[in-house]
Amino acid sequence: MIVLIPVAIFGISLLVIVHEFGHYLAARAFGMRVLRFSIGFGPTLASFRPKGSDTTFQICAIPFLAYVMIAGMNPAEEYERDDETLFPNKGVMARIITVAGGPFANYLAASVLTFGLALFAWPDKVEPLEPMTVGMVDASTPAGKAGLQVDDVITQANGEPIKNVEDLIRVTRPRAGKATSYVYVRNGKSTTVTITPRDNDGVGQIGVSAKSKEFYRSLSFKEAAWEAVRQPFVMSQATLAGMANMIKQKTTEGLTGPVGMGKAVVAQAQRGLTHYIQILIYISVALGMFNLLPFPGLDGGRLVFLGYELITRRRANERVEAVVHAVGIVFLLGVIVLVTWRDIVG
Repeated sequence: MIVLIPVAIFGISLLVIVHEFGHYLAARAFGMRVLRFSIGFGPTLASFRPKGSDTTFQICAIPFLAYVMIAGMNPAEEYERDDETLFPNKGVMARIITVAGGPFANYLAASVLTFGLALFAWPDKVEPLEPMTVGMVDASTPAGKAGLQVDDVITQANGEPIKNVEDLIRVTRPRAGKATSYVYVRNGKSTTVTITPRDNDGVGQIGVSAKSKEFYRSLSFKEAAWEAVRQPFVMSQATLAGMANMIKQKTTEGLTGPVGMGKAVVAQAQRGLTHYIQILIYISVALGMFNLLPFPGLDGGRLVFLGYELITRRRANERVEAVVHAVGIVFLLGVIVLVTWRDIVG
């Protein structure tokens, strides 16, 4: 488990680096001056500035996440109106493409990873193991709180024998909110616990998944290319639907921060390389889509102001834009802190 933590950090950081590299490439393509490309935060451990380049590439003491600094991109900065290398002095389409370059890079990365996965190890079918063996359980679920762990074998529920996951679902489904007796076997020892299945729209759930045997196949080049296009779109739809449901339910239960994201990556990495790549594809899509949301401080928030300029042919007030983005960033940082705290203590 501990060994996989650096693997999780590497995967998430790599996706953020890809995002920032998208901004960097777009900016350079339009002749913008990029001052810094940093991997990580804190004191600089190593830096390099290529001959004839304006960009300092650096690695910092906290090698998590990344950022790119494009000259003049901060709307609060004073800038020289005749310097053609500055972000605000470029045409509106150049600025739109530069801002959208980060999310686009994440979607492109997701497509490339999906394409490679589809060519060599595309999920074909899953067969749950018998007897009913716990494959995944989160500490925050009723089963997790009751002490169930991965590889526990559930043999009874509410006095009925459990042979497979279908039996477990059949018995648990009508028990939402009702204390129920479960028997599981661990290392040859049988234990009885009382679990109250949570109510999920009238359906009882204890929060475990069955350990399964997975089968994979290789797709053709054409099929893999189709999945590379389709999967990011499907994942975006699912993520948006989840966000809409959170708003409807007035809950933040589905939100997760860096810690929760890291836990998810570690959990999938434990299951093998294929699952590790799958979770990175999902996070890459989520990162790209989240940044496109029209919220102040995000790439999508900047695109709203640029869209206004494109339509009206007038720039938004730079001071107003700076204040709007500053407020948005403060709000987002507050949400990240709260969600991260919940992920840690939860």
